[in-house]
Amino acid sequence: MDQTARFAMPLLAPGQSQKEWFHNEALQTVDALLCAVVEGPPVAQPPTNPVEGQCFIVASGGGGAWAGKDGSLAAFTQGGWRFITPREGLRAVDRASGRTLLRRNGDWESGVVRAQEVRIADQTVVRERQAAVAAPTGGTTVDAECRSAVAALLAALQAHGLIG
Repeated sequence: MDQTARFAMPLLAPGQSQKEWFHNEALQTVDALLCAVVEGPPVAQPPTNPVEGQCFIVASGGGGAWAGKDGSLAAFTQGGWRFITPREGLRAVDRASGRTLLRRNGDWESGVVRAQEVRIADQTVVRERQAAVAAPTGGTTVDAECRSAVAALLAALQAHGLIG
């Protein structure tokens, strides 16, 4: 095996010449992946004047220097563009929006948070989705304003996906 299993970074071999080249290539990949930050959502064309250290996600139909690199991370380095094939589960922060991008099912997903519960100050405020709650009906005293308020609350909870 002459490269790492996850990101195909070159490994050094005993007696290998020009080890610094292989080592530097691996460091360029590590630099792009470590706490990965991209400049914005996926784009198909490379920027005109990229700055060393900038990283982008190549959108479908990549052109120019990015042709054939759809979905890859494109990192601009001193030696030009370096492309990294993302693995499932890779995360990167979109510098423009502050959102987290996640490589999921072969595509980049943005702005989705998956969790079993949300806690604020160690207090659980959201858990798994609950069953539907029926709107009020019947009764001997009908308070139209109260029923309207309850119906609005139920509609809001359903719209947020908190109840069925």
